[in-house]
Amino acid sequence: MYKKHTLKFKMTALAGVLAGAFMAQAAHAGLVKVDGSSTVYPITEAVAEEFQKANKGKTKVTVGISGTGGGFKKFCRGETDISDASRPILKQEMEVCKKAGIEYIELPVAFDALTVVVNPKNTWANELTVAELKKMYEPAAQGKVMNWNQIRAGFPNAPLKLSGAGADSGTFDYFTEAIVGKAKSSRGDYLASEDDNVVVQFVERDVNAIGYFGLAYYEENKGKLKAVAIKLDDKSPAVLPSLETVNKGTYQPLSRPIFIYVNRKSADNPEVVAFVEYYLKNGAKLSKEVGYVDLPAKAYTMALENFKKRKIGTAFGGEAEVGVSVEELLTREGKH
Repeated sequence: MYKKHTLKFKMTALAGVLAGAFMAQAAHAGLVKVDGSSTVYPITEAVAEEFQKANKGKTKVTVGISGTGGGFKKFCRGETDISDASRPILKQEMEVCKKAGIEYIELPVAFDALTVVVNPKNTWANELTVAELKKMYEPAAQGKVMNWNQIRAGFPNAPLKLSGAGADSGTFDYFTEAIVGKAKSSRGDYLASEDDNVVVQFVERDVNAIGYFGLAYYEENKGKLKAVAIKLDDKSPAVLPSLETVNKGTYQPLSRPIFIYVNRKSADNPEVVAFVEYYLKNGAKLSKEVGYVDLPAKAYTMALENFKKRKIGTAFGGEAEVGVSVEELLTREGKH
């Protein structure tokens, strides 16, 4: 029986020391440096653990959590070999990479169901519409929408305790685009963190709290949290996040592909090549183990072919997009 991975969701002092010590050197014999999304972290960390075991310690893989935006900043400065990303690279990041001479290979590794959670003792918010979530998180709500009964008649007159992703997070970009209608458009008076475990703890401790993060963090903390079913509008069915609803395309608008980006120059490093190929060959199994939705087998085969061909660039236009299906992702990645 394959051992189930547990999520570590923490940044250690050692990781910080390693990041500083090796900052100037993007590729190093026996070392693969990864940073970026906290959403993609559980998969990459699981792959890194298994890869290092398989290689009997010959190659060290360091995995940081700077958020998707923070990860791309390091990546476009040539400080990392691989960037974990919970959204495609944006135009401004593409320009920064271009100016620095950094080319990249985009590889989708799984699908995520961005999950809205409440405290298990919350008896009223079992399902919410996109409009109700917008009413909570939009910029106009700042300092004004402060109680649950302002969201829906019948909700209690209790303080609305909001939490969610920090501004450097791709999850923040995607949530705001999908729910508010514009990426990075959000009220600022809520608990924001690039470390999703902070949000887990916040919601777990307060009956009036609500937050959002990737599906794996919910799967790891099911006993402490309750997932909220999402409705596109008042007439739509309420749908909970799951492998089935993501694959069917019914969990909208919070389903999204997640990626790793490989520095083209790092792809000349045999340790990086071995790690990426191991990632794509084992990504499906390990994605499921840590709570994400694995891509169809042909998607990993296509990604492996794209990597072997050193196919640079992105299948996206540098803009935040919502509602990209598994089929659409495959079509795009097959063309670019």
